[in-house]
Amino acid sequence: MNLEAPDICAVIVSYFPDREKLASLLDALYDQVQHIVVIDNGSSDAQVAWIEDAASTPGPILIRLGDNMGIARAQNVGIEQARKLGCNAVILFDHDSMPEPGMVQNLFEVLRRLAVAGKPVAAVGPRYTDTRQDNPPPFIRIEGFSVVRQRCVCEDALVEVDYLIASGCLMPMAALERTGPMRDELFIDYVDIEWGLRAKAAGLQSYGVCGARMQHELGDTPIRFGDRMIPLHSPLRHYYHFRNAVWLYRQTGYPINWRIVDGYRLLLKYGFYSLFAKPRHLHWWMMTKGIAHGLIGRLGRLS
Repeated sequence: MNLEAPDICAVIVSYFPDREKLASLLDALYDQVQHIVVIDNGSSDAQVAWIEDAASTPGPILIRLGDNMGIARAQNVGIEQARKLGCNAVILFDHDSMPEPGMVQNLFEVLRRLAVAGKPVAAVGPRYTDTRQDNPPPFIRIEGFSVVRQRCVCEDALVEVDYLIASGCLMPMAALERTGPMRDELFIDYVDIEWGLRAKAAGLQSYGVCGARMQHELGDTPIRFGDRMIPLHSPLRHYYHFRNAVWLYRQTGYPINWRIVDGYRLLLKYGFYSLFAKPRHLHWWMMTKGIAHGLIGRLGRLS
């Protein structure tokens, strides 16, 4: 696929978005991408009407799913729209992320250089900061049976990673064609991890780009534990997190060392959130229910 000139589609998934944050994201993207597609995942009619009016002319393409179909399904709908537009790359965003000026161009230039060098690329992603946590979080790679937290040594550094968080992730359309779509049945959580691992199994490498920056809030208000800030999600998100993780561990095609390392980390999370996330009994119950559903393969949206 020709990457000489950017023809990038930003795919934003919205779900009852904060109006100010979404408006800021749209404004930030107008000068950075060629197309913007907003996939609304079941927001109210009033909010959808606001999304339609939020952007200046010509504005984004808005596609309503009518109900919450999950982030994976919404991303796939947006990627298919980008394919119809003839784009050579897609960049994904949550509705509350904020790329710094020039972030997308920075990512695309790295993508183009890697393509010229003959490197098979799955995706490139920015370094993000969350003002509520220790910043910036390191990029992650599994080596053997250890988690390697790779911090940027300089602005020009590229970091090889096993996967990237979805928001801010720039993927060449060729990589999406080779790897396939996101897995709808996961609904939310582990969607980006699963795709990154599948892309790597297909011979494609993901990269963290140290010079590309983005603001992004991960989860709800973190829990302070000693001198650390631990990310926290709602009990429902913990259900999906644990369910999808356990289900993926049971599937073939994913590295055994990743399954062992991630499984150990999941066990630590289970103990920590059972003790410290409030209300404790609800978090414990939803995590336990997720584990049970992961073991029996009950996927999709929780009824």
